[in-house]
Amino acid sequence: MTTVHGDWLDNPAAQAVLKMLEDGGHQAYAVGGCVRNALLGAPVADVDIATDAHPERVVELAEQAGLRPVPTGIDHGTITVVADGTGFEVTTFRADVETDGRRAVVAFATDITEDARRRDFTMNALYADRRGQVLDPLGVGVPDLNARRLRFIEDAETRIREDYLRILRFFRFFAWYGNPEGGMDAEALSAIAGNLDGLDVLSRERVGHELMKLFAAPDPLSSVCVMARSGVLNHVLPGTNETPLGPLLMHEVALDLSPDPLRRLAVLGMVDGAALRLSKAQQRRLRLLQDLIPAAATPREIAYRHGEDAAREVIALRAATFGAPLEKNALPHLRAAADAEFPVKAKDLQPALKGPALGEALRALEADWIASGFSLTREALLSRAGKA
Repeated sequence: MTTVHGDWLDNPAAQAVLKMLEDGGHQAYAVGGCVRNALLGAPVADVDIATDAHPERVVELAEQAGLRPVPTGIDHGTITVVADGTGFEVTTFRADVETDGRRAVVAFATDITEDARRRDFTMNALYADRRGQVLDPLGVGVPDLNARRLRFIEDAETRIREDYLRILRFFRFFAWYGNPEGGMDAEALSAIAGNLDGLDVLSRERVGHELMKLFAAPDPLSSVCVMARSGVLNHVLPGTNETPLGPLLMHEVALDLSPDPLRRLAVLGMVDGAALRLSKAQQRRLRLLQDLIPAAATPREIAYRHGEDAAREVIALRAATFGAPLEKNALPHLRAAADAEFPVKAKDLQPALKGPALGEALRALEADWIASGFSLTREALLSRAGKA
């Protein structure tokens, strides 16, 4: 018997929701990612719950137990039950009736095996009761997870055509949970290659969200390389080049840079953040990194203008993009450059200069100061401006 343990399952709020359903005479299981991650010893974020209770019954039981039900996805069988300030998505066992590659028409089911069959990957079709006992309705989820073997449930092409986002999810899950030494499932890759056009029906928001999760993985290189060879990468990020990603990952380790999806997207080329519906802040940061890679600015100037972290990122990005050594000689100076303050103010040049001439003079003096390694004093700079 396989069991799981963890704070997420022992949490009184999670236990209250599971017990509420059980005491009402229903099956109740934590399902999917929380069970998978617990078995892998990985962090657990959200706890989703599956039950044979219909949504109206979940609402009734929650209210009787003094919990707050919120009909967040009632048409698809989901009620969010709030316990002790935490929301748990409680979803009725389901079976897909009709799909169009983006969304599904579902029918409620009473059989946990039927519910498991409609999920995407075998390692995600795992359930655990409130005592931690794991159920593997299809009989292959636990062995596949133990082997880090990522497979679609039953027929790969059928699963993909139910929701074409599963193509991207396949590569994302492989990056996080797969075994690169074991390679990718051949049936999955064949089905993906035959359904590339399905990616075109997905919203850019869904694509962008999935890519951000993929590129946040500790090592997404295997996934991205296979995406490029299979044509997936060009479909979702046209015109990009995955070649510099491998060197970037090595440079990240050398510079002690944490995994960052925007940095990794930047090294692929001119990725359009707006087209991926990234947030405004994410778009600005992506564009900044992309613009700084070929810019003439030195790492110290970048640290001065954009901060030490940005300078370290650009050092890694430039080395990866141009196949050059890391500019390690610049590293000891980045903190001082980031903290430096230009010693000349506009008032120092007034009233002799004003308007555009004043701005031009300030920019010229700042450029001289940066070129000097921030060593020119205020007096020396004013002397250059004829203000000694």
